[in-house]
Parts: sequence; structure tokens; C-alpha cells
Amino acid sequence: MPGTLRARCVQIRSRRICPEGRGCARLLRLSRQPLPVTDQLRVAVGVIRDARNRVLIAQRPRHVHQGGLWEFPGGKLEPGESVEAALARELEEELHLHVRRSAPLLTVRHAYPDRCVELVVREVTEWQGEPYGREEQPIRWVEPERLPDYAFPAANAPIVSAARLPDAYAILDIAAFDADELARRFDRLAERGVTLLQLRAKTLAESEYRRAAACLLERARETSVRVLLNAAPQLATELGAQGVHLAAQRLMTLSQRPLNAPHWVAASCHDAQELRHALNLGVDFAVLAPVLTTSTHPGAVPLGWGRFAELCGAVALPVYALGGLSLDDVHLAREKGGRGVAAVRAFLEGA
Repeated sequence: MPGTLRARCVQIRSRRICPEGRGCARLLRLSRQPLPVTDQLRVAVGVIRDARNRVLIAQRPRHVHQGGLWEFPGGKLEPGESVEAALARELEEELHLHVRRSAPLLTVRHAYPDRCVELVVREVTEWQGEPYGREEQPIRWVEPERLPDYAFPAANAPIVSAARLPDAYAILDIAAFDADELARRFDRLAERGVTLLQLRAKTLAESEYRRAAACLLERARETSVRVLLNAAPQLATELGAQGVHLAAQRLMTLSQRPLNAPHWVAASCHDAQELRHALNLGVDFAVLAPVLTTSTHPGAVPLGWGRFAELCGAVALPVYALGGLSLDDVHLAREKGGRGVAAVRAFLEGA
């Protein structure tokens, strides 16, 4: 592991995902002071998907660190070894699985009492072989939405969230259209494969927002689209939304996570302070903007991809890039440490 990692590793008191259900998830906490550690490891981790989009997890042996918990397969890097090479080697050794294609997903830095780990996670989408536990470890194919039912090491909590999230996060401005047009656009988004949608309305009165959101949520129940409300958290529970998206101003007024699992909690962030606060609250993911110059906010200073990558690398949190981007930028966002792309117009072009 690079020598600079010691200075960057910070203690995270993460939520432990309960095998008995989702109700006991604990908030992620991030201390501001480095934690003294006796050992440091850099680990290549694979989120392996099959043709049915199920994710492969394995159970750690009882006698090892974090024994008995479930994990995403992988192993530590050898000196001079690339992440891709290490992941391919470890998955062959552990599972008899031959990696053909993978892509960056997330990097997590986490300090346990006895060691600091950097988990460099890649999503494995093409592979060969019939995986089995070559070390007699139990393995299991799990639907992404069932991952929170398993107990993982604390460092895996952001990976569980990332594995459940899509590459693209659509934002529908419900203040811009009448009811019929909103319904048409929602249907078009669903047809295009959107599975995660934020309903945003900065200029809409609360009563009008409630009415429009209720109609779209009713429509969403017939689809696979998960809807987050950019509104007061209690409105999300009242209307039956899958979660809440916190605008930056609302985010910074909160001292604790506003909704418990299984509700999603997301946040809009623009700088390191807001990202750190989002992490401290235990949000599931963040949107970071603006990455590039946008026509809607011409006076805003863009972060640029370099700063975006730096900010993503500083938090153990899935982060979507927003601002001046198209769906063609998903791969670049992933390469820079983001989970994918969030957009308003890119999802509505031609709708």
C-alpha cells in the first residue's frame, strides 16, 4: 500500500448489516483523526455479476480476521501487482473463475482496530468457469436488493450500496411540466431502462410537489423504477417513496440520518465539507456537481475531472458525477472513482 495511505486512513464506525433484516442498520461515522494501526493492506475486490444480475458473495473462514462474515471475493495485492492482475489471480485461486472483463466501481479506505485496509473494487461483468469455493468456503449468488440481509465486514458497507446502484441516476424536474407531460416523460424514462429516479422541484409549492409526486409514485409501482423525493424526508415515508434526496442546504442542517433502511438516503454535494458531512450522516450515496460547465449554471466554477477524482477518493461513498455530462460519460466517471452519472437533460433527450 502507498505510504501516503497511513495519513489518509481515518476511522469509520460503519453500520453493520444485520442478517436478521434491514431494520438494525447503523449509521456510518467518520472521525476526523487518523487511527494508529499495526498493519495495512491493499486489497483487490470483485463485485461479480451473473446473467441474472445476481452478485456472488463468499463467507470468510471462522479463524481469520472478520471470520464468519460474508464478503465480496478478492485478496491482497502482491508487490508491484496491478489491481486487475491481483483480482484475476485471486478469483482464479479462490473460485476457479476466469475474469474476462471488469471495470472500476469504488475505492474504500477503512481502519479496523488492528489494521487499515484499502479496498479497490472492480465490477466483474464477463467471466468464464463454474465458480465454487476452492478453499471450501461457502459461496452464494444473491439478488442485489438482498445484500443488506447478510452480515459483512464494516468496510464492505459502501460496496453493498454501490452493488445495488445503477450506473445512471436520472433527475426529473417536475416543476417544468404539466401532469400529462410528466407521465409521458416518466414512462419514457422507464422504457429506457432507468431504475433510479429523483423527483426535483426547486420552485414548486409543497402542495403541488406532493400532488405531482403522488401521481408519479403510483405510476412507478407498476415498474422497476425506484423513486427518491427531493423534499422533506417525512414526505417520502408518507407517500411511499423508496427514499429521499437531500439538497445541500437541507443536508447541512441535519445531525443524523433522516430515514432508516431500507429507505435510500442520497445527498447533493459540491465540495469536501458537504461530502464529509454526508458521510458522517450515513447517506447511501452522493451526487457531486458541477463536474463540467453547464448552460443552466454558467457562473458556477466546475470541479473538473481531476478534482472530482480527488474528492471521490477521500470518502468511502458511492458518488455520481453531475453537470455538463451525457450518458457517454459513465465510463469516464467510473474511471475517476465515481459510481456513474446523474443527469437531467441527458435522460430526456428525444423524449
